[in-house]
Amino acid sequence: MKTRLVRIGNSRGLRLPKPLLEQAGLEDEVEIRVEAGALVIAPAATARAGWAEAAAKFGPTGLVDAPSATRFDDEEWAW
Repeated sequence: MKTRLVRIGNSRGLRLPKPLLEQAGLEDEVEIRVEAGALVIAPAATARAGWAEAAAKFGPTGLVDAPSATRFDDEEWAW
């Protein structure tokens, strides 16, 4: 597909057709980078993406190490 750059103040912009945006999974926020002389537009990464999957690998307790008692546990805490 060929298109023209449009002037937006001192910058330039692109008009992207809706079907193309939907096919690429682009919504309101994107990341743009240059690779080998080409612009690459990708969906913006969401904050904490993949954290839930990484935490699930720690097992049912969600702890990396086994719990250990502290001085507070031994001397001050009453069950």
